[in-house]
Amino acid sequence: MNDDCYFDEQKLRLENAQLKEELDRVSSIAAKYIGRPISQLPPVQPIHISSLDLSMGTFASQGLGGPSLDLDLLPGSSSSPMLNVPPFQPACLSDMDKSLMSDIASNAMEEMIRLLQTNEPLWMKGADGRDVLDLDSYERMFPKANSHLKNPNVHVEASRDSGVVIMNGLTLVDMFMDPNKWMELFPTIVTMARTIEVISSGMMGSHSGSLQLMYEELQVLSPLVSTREFYFLRYCQQIEQGLWAIVDVSYDFPQDNQFAPQYRSHRLPSGVFIQDMPNGYSKVTWIEHVEIEDKTPVHRLYRNLIYSGIAFGAQRWLTTLQRMCERIACLMVTGNSTRDLGGVIPSPEGKRSMMKLAQRMVTNFCASISASAGHRWTTLSGSGMNEIGVRVTVHKSSDPGQPNGVVLSAATTIWLPIPPQTVFNFFKDEKKRPQWDVLSNGNAVQEVAHIANGPHPGNCISVLRAFNSSQNNMLILQESCVDSSGSLVVYCPVDLPAINIAMSGEDPSYIPLLPSGFTISPDGQADQDGGGASTSTSTGSRVMGGGSGPGSGGSLITVAFQILVSSLPSAKLNMESVTTVNSLIGNTVQHIKAALNCPSS
Repeated sequence: MNDDCYFDEQKLRLENAQLKEELDRVSSIAAKYIGRPISQLPPVQPIHISSLDLSMGTFASQGLGGPSLDLDLLPGSSSSPMLNVPPFQPACLSDMDKSLMSDIASNAMEEMIRLLQTNEPLWMKGADGRDVLDLDSYERMFPKANSHLKNPNVHVEASRDSGVVIMNGLTLVDMFMDPNKWMELFPTIVTMARTIEVISSGMMGSHSGSLQLMYEELQVLSPLVSTREFYFLRYCQQIEQGLWAIVDVSYDFPQDNQFAPQYRSHRLPSGVFIQDMPNGYSKVTWIEHVEIEDKTPVHRLYRNLIYSGIAFGAQRWLTTLQRMCERIACLMVTGNSTRDLGGVIPSPEGKRSMMKLAQRMVTNFCASISASAGHRWTTLSGSGMNEIGVRVTVHKSSDPGQPNGVVLSAATTIWLPIPPQTVFNFFKDEKKRPQWDVLSNGNAVQEVAHIANGPHPGNCISVLRAFNSSQNNMLILQESCVDSSGSLVVYCPVDLPAINIAMSGEDPSYIPLLPSGFTISPDGQADQDGGGASTSTSTGSRVMGGGSGPGSGGSLITVAFQILVSSLPSAKLNMESVTTVNSLIGNTVQHIKAALNCPSS
């Protein structure tokens, strides 16, 4: 023991005392807001009680082959990764550039409108009823001089889907044209979006005629799948009263030599038709059409899902949009329609504040497992519990909505021979939580508040309380989301004073969150039986699309944890933390497999 350790300990004791004082102060403020002391929350039914130990030292260590693990410490936080700016910033655009962009955009708009309005032989129905593009017909109808398909590593994904959305057309157009709202609408898909330059701002204060050069990064919720990056033009036009078209098309910079992402992604004319309907609804028709060059082989677990076009296809975008619009509609409802157990959430403002807090938790969680350029993942050995291994990454967190210090994110993806809906129901059922939640020491939890996010009972926010004596002021905030493209269950320990502040309608953006959770998606296996086209890059099959419904095949499950390793931002990551999180994920995976009767290896 040297002197430094002694001083560090003294410093921590001092910090603890200050934090306790702060907690007492916040608790008394919160009690004033709610108008009753915090101890008067609905009573917990008595049950066998032991402690919920959130300290990380309680897990059996597993050796990882040597004490030195070289993890780069990334600046920034996981909700804003290191590269929160596009990797390539083009030089100032000339008038000639802008005129060329306008031409590209209006040609893309013409092509997209024809793609939307034409059916066979251009679009054929796959065996699962989805629209798939026949590439021969496409090339005859839209001959391209510089197709990237000459490259054997390039594959095409093209899909079309349409559905009704609970939001009016103008609001949707506004959200599509604003990169921040676009990210909020698709937190599970879009990890980053930026407008690089507005080429034209539209006519008479409307978005019609608006053209912007944008950058975006898209993800599948697993560290095993690289993100896709696009520089593209987004062009919006009002076709007639109540009908809008928005087209996206890649823009290649001639001078762009240094920007070569791992995946060279090229977006062919894609986008949406938004048609106003009565009652404030819209009919949305969505087209996704991309050429993707795989610089590294796609991970075997995700091949079916990606090559079938399910992972990034129109259906995933549209079902996510429908679910998020239902969530926004629930946010707007002023009546206190929450299934509020014991009158915990006193007002519509409280409900809105809780929904805001939960959405930030989900966004932070999705960012924490992204395989973007801003996250350098290090793979730990499989340690016997699964053949893939656990991927870990570290960043310094300095966001006001995150604990200050060094955060370790760890994730692994496993395949289970069980339909996604069954897996989701298992995680969603709070009575089953003791079967997988290693941190709860087998203690049961009770739901003390519930907010519905739409008609599907799986889309909701819950506040859970663990039955234990030692941590009476610690609750679990949880949001679950499900649609036909997949589902997630995200949760985070939040202390009682913070939950009270949110429930009373105060701004929740400073409540620190470090969420963990699960993402569940179909494995695309149903494609193998001749459903849609199961395309491999080498065969380059001429019909793209296909896919499995949510009830068939097995599931791909990503298990992810975030842990505050140290509250000192200068701290070094030690092996103990890595061992702990590796063990935590290993134990969780084993519990899940045991509970669902799956073989342990």
